[in-house]
Amino acid sequence: MASSPSNSVEEATPPPWEKLPREITAAILLKLGAVEILTTAVEVCTTWRSVSMQPSMWRYVRMEKSKVEWPYDFNDLCRRAVDLSRGQLIGITLKGSGTNDLLLYISQRSGQLKHLALVNCYDVTGEGVKEAVKNLPLLENLYLNHTYIDVEAIETVGRSCPLLKFFILTSIDWRSGESDEEALAIAQNMPGLVELRIFGNRMTNVGLKAILEGCLHLKSLYMRRCHNVNFGKLCSERIKDLKLDVDSIEKYEEELYYANDIGGVSDLGGYDDGYFDD
Repeated sequence: MASSPSNSVEEATPPPWEKLPREITAAILLKLGAVEILTTAVEVCTTWRSVSMQPSMWRYVRMEKSKVEWPYDFNDLCRRAVDLSRGQLIGITLKGSGTNDLLLYISQRSGQLKHLALVNCYDVTGEGVKEAVKNLPLLENLYLNHTYIDVEAIETVGRSCPLLKFFILTSIDWRSGESDEEALAIAQNMPGLVELRIFGNRMTNVGLKAILEGCLHLKSLYMRRCHNVNFGKLCSERIKDLKLDVDSIEKYEEELYYANDIGGVSDLGGYDDGYFDD
């Protein structure tokens, strides 16, 4: 039996979410996160797919690899997100995976990038960071959590990114002993820093003094597990926002691994703009 005209109209009625203004749809999709958009949302309906393809949706990207069995290629998803941004990418966080090749791919297509966070990216090396930052002259914020970077890479970051204001360096090596190489590299090559966070570093007072003298715009200094440093009057007088080894180890570990806390990275894959203000 042929369907009645009323039934045909009813069957053709689009779902209510397709009638929403595109800006509201975009806000909803951003709450899903980059992975969910790329793997699920684009398949829901033509409207969601159309909105998901807009470069404005990919100005801030957070890619986090699940700790459980994951059916997706992390690097492929990241490349797709970068391609969709069409050069408009402002901030990106990679957590739990990533390679030197991926980092280079991002940098070569994201000349407007200002915020870069690498969290537990054990396959990214100092050499990879060096090559990538050469393409990122507008970079203002660099967050490296348990991602290896050597002294030469720190120097290259400073020379290649003259606008750098915010730098976080956490060690993946808790070796004992003393070394001021990293501190001196920061002091000599990152004069514009406003905020510096260093966790698990072997610097001494020599390195700390060099940072205070070389980074004259420094307002905030967070240091934890820097056991070779004796913080004196110079440090407390020079820095407005000074936080030392006063928190519990539990809080330290929580801050290391909770990307929403460090670097202003939000659940929406973007950044808290106010966090980076002067």
